[in-house]
Amino acid sequence: MIRNLADLALNGKTVFLRVDFNVPIKDGQITEPHRIDSALPTVRQILKSARKLIVASHLGRPDGKVVAKYSLAPVAKYLQNLIGEPVQFAPDCVGPEVEKLARAAHPRIVMLENLRFHPEEEKNDPAFARALVALADVYVDDAFGAAHRAHASIAAMADFFKDKAAGLLLQKELDYLSRVLVHPDKPFVTILGGAKVSDKIGIIKNLLPKIDTLLIGGGMAYTFLKAQGIEIGRSLVENDKTDLALQLIKEAESVGVSLVLPSDHLTGDADKKNPLLTGANIPPDRMGLDIGDKTIARFCEEIRRAKMVLWNGPVGLFEVEPYNRGSNAIAQTLGANTGIVSIVAGGDTVAAVGVAGIEDKITHLSTGGGATLEYLEGKILPGIKALEESA
Repeated sequence: MIRNLADLALNGKTVFLRVDFNVPIKDGQITEPHRIDSALPTVRQILKSARKLIVASHLGRPDGKVVAKYSLAPVAKYLQNLIGEPVQFAPDCVGPEVEKLARAAHPRIVMLENLRFHPEEEKNDPAFARALVALADVYVDDAFGAAHRAHASIAAMADFFKDKAAGLLLQKELDYLSRVLVHPDKPFVTILGGAKVSDKIGIIKNLLPKIDTLLIGGGMAYTFLKAQGIEIGRSLVENDKTDLALQLIKEAESVGVSLVLPSDHLTGDADKKNPLLTGANIPPDRMGLDIGDKTIARFCEEIRRAKMVLWNGPVGLFEVEPYNRGSNAIAQTLGANTGIVSIVAGGDTVAAVGVAGIEDKITHLSTGGGATLEYLEGKILPGIKALEESA
């Protein structure tokens, strides 16, 4: 049992809010703010009654050192513009100066500097966790994207608080993803893409008994196709996973799951140029970079029949035209099918939905990458476990 934000009495309290604002920044500008925007309801809810809000996050992989390009200063500026209220950016995340800012009456919001500038964060160090605890009375975790990390601000820190809860975003993630695991609407279609079969083994094995149709595209599809003796040319392949791919095909068949692989391909040359549509077999000098027209039609037909769809991983090289056709078609079909529950997970997949311009038509855009995969694999996430122990 996890307490909700509504279960906490925040009047006159200082709230420590752990978020996942690990967003791409270029030339000091945030290029994809989805994770920040998604946490805004939690921020607004806390500010209705709390005395003070301390916002904490990590950014990138600075390896426990202060690295200028990983500063959260641009995020603090973006957050201030988003909520229309002053945000004080702290020079660090612990220490006397930060504690002084946390005690000050104004401004009401303090954004801490990157937690990962301290090596103790990723070591889940109790002393570092205590230093963070000193800043607040209440702990709220809204960082689903980091829930699979046993880090100080996620795992160790929660143990020191009596009053702690999941933020609105984290609760929403759990509501939708647990629905997939426990009681998916039928027919339930799962679309898996991305580069490697090895990244998706756990999710395939755990979800197979619950899925009606499994659609596989992207680079991982070519390992399955090669395992079946189909010519894949110069396409991406994990040669050491072909036996596993055959085993997964047999497992799907044994539980009555329709596993659909690409039957045609949009291919490119060695430089990923000169696109050419081919049939099931790909010529030796070409590589599959997207699903073909027949496969697009088949995938979209399955989506239109579904009541629930989970999509993780683009089905082609969506960053490069025209190899984005498959992912774009899937996104548009999901957006047009208003009668389904659609869950899109993974940074690249969310980006593909953004390119298609149908974000507002998706039921749930997950903010978790690795966390989503591990949760759907059935693993216990440290960030979730820390909150459950508080109830």
